[in-house]
Amino acid sequence: MSSSDEPRRVHFQSPEYLVDRLDAIADLFDKDRTDLLVEAIREYIEETADSETFQELVATKYYDDQLEFETVKQLVGAETAQRLRLLKADLDDEPLDLAAPEDVDIYGGDAVTVDTTADER
Repeated sequence: MSSSDEPRRVHFQSPEYLVDRLDAIADLFDKDRTDLLVEAIREYIEETADSETFQELVATKYYDDQLEFETVKQLVGAETAQRLRLLKADLDDEPLDLAAPEDVDIYGGDAVTVDTTADER
């Protein structure tokens, strides 16, 4: 998707009754059919992109490597895409294998040992 506002010709088919209604609305508001279509598409895209369901779908497909970063950026915006990129990098990283510090009692003396052998049946 280009960030340019340059018009691009698009052809599509629509049921005749929708085109007739669109033309009637365009006449009523003294607007061009194309202007109304562009406005309707813009509103639909903004509404869809703001929905939680849409954003979750984009995130899931991105995390599963079904969407490229540039596509994600087009779909949800640069800020959200960058957040998803950082989270994906965290998810892709192997957990750090760090030993517990020996000089600090992280449990405050309340550590309890649990016998897990009874759970392994």
